[in-house]
Amino acid sequence: MQQIYLDNASTTFPKPQAVADAVYQYITNAGTNISRGTCAASSEDLVFATREQLCRFFGGEDSKNVVFTKNITESLNIIIKGLLHSGDHVLVTAMEHNAVMRPLQQIGTELTTDNAPADAITFSRIPCDAEGALRLDALPQLVRPNTRAIIMTHASNVCGTLQPLAAIGSFCHKHKLKFIVDSAQSAGVVPINMQEMHIDALAFTGHKGLLAPQGIGGLLLREHIIDEISPLIVGGTGSLSHTERTPRFLPDKFEAGTLNLPGIAGLQAALVWLRQHGIDKIRTHELKLTQQLLDGLHQLEAQGLLRIVGKKNCNERLGVVSIATEKMDIAELAFILADKYAIATRVGLHCAPHAHKTLGTYPTGTLRFSFGWHNTAAEVSAALHALSEVLSHGL
Repeated sequence: MQQIYLDNASTTFPKPQAVADAVYQYITNAGTNISRGTCAASSEDLVFATREQLCRFFGGEDSKNVVFTKNITESLNIIIKGLLHSGDHVLVTAMEHNAVMRPLQQIGTELTTDNAPADAITFSRIPCDAEGALRLDALPQLVRPNTRAIIMTHASNVCGTLQPLAAIGSFCHKHKLKFIVDSAQSAGVVPINMQEMHIDALAFTGHKGLLAPQGIGGLLLREHIIDEISPLIVGGTGSLSHTERTPRFLPDKFEAGTLNLPGIAGLQAALVWLRQHGIDKIRTHELKLTQQLLDGLHQLEAQGLLRIVGKKNCNERLGVVSIATEKMDIAELAFILADKYAIATRVGLHCAPHAHKTLGTYPTGTLRFSFGWHNTAAEVSAALHALSEVLSHGL
């Protein structure tokens, strides 16, 4: 039985053939390091070209401000731990992934009415509704004199709800707050323009909507925030080797050690593929499948078999859909779908416990379906048939 892969919010699969070819070609025909040796020219050209592509793709200011990391979690750790200092306060949404929350919990504490340490890094949560949508009306009263930034996800990895980046960016610009965006679920699917949306720092990963291999991610910075962020990791850069001090210029300031050059080759090929096919077409395709799934889930919900978690339509969302059920253990349901029907999904809390609290699915979690460019209507029909069969008959 051929697998039906419906877990693209975890990582997109399969990747375009051009991505695999680019990684293979780099390993077999190039293989050199950058800034370290006399054979580095071709690799340096590749890295420079990829920075240029990413800068255009995300509406950045300068390609030198594109920094490569191994994933978005590393990118967010660099930004959060490098920017915030004693006494700073930040705002996050009630839908954040642990890639944002664990760094904040490590260096700070949540601000409550009876907890206001003057010298600590603190954070407050912007409330979201039962569908995961941020409540813009709650923003003004949460801003304090020491609030420095809003750090938030663009789209929920649990239920696919999109947040209004442009409106929040305008709010940050008006109130002189830094705006830091986690684009893990949206990059490559929804257009993002840092300058138009007043985004100061954007973290991205390659292996989801950007269709690149695992192990490559990065961040983009606006010029005015560069000097405010200290590097998380320092070491060899291949530049200024006469000094033991870390370079202050980008990208070297944040790129100590050897980059994942095969991953960058794959990312560069993926960006070309996305430009050729168009992210608007990809999103239209994914939302068409999402609507098909929702139509079927509404029927199962009407029969009392399950509950759709989050938005029940395709407005302001991605192709990420979660369900809950009282008919059986949600993890058992996921196992049966995988074992009997060869349908790959994701079950549990999705590294976003507070998002599940917001959606009313904590601590059990949900079963999540998420679509990619390769999925088909026939696969959605197969998933709906399997759900109906298992939940109706307990097969």
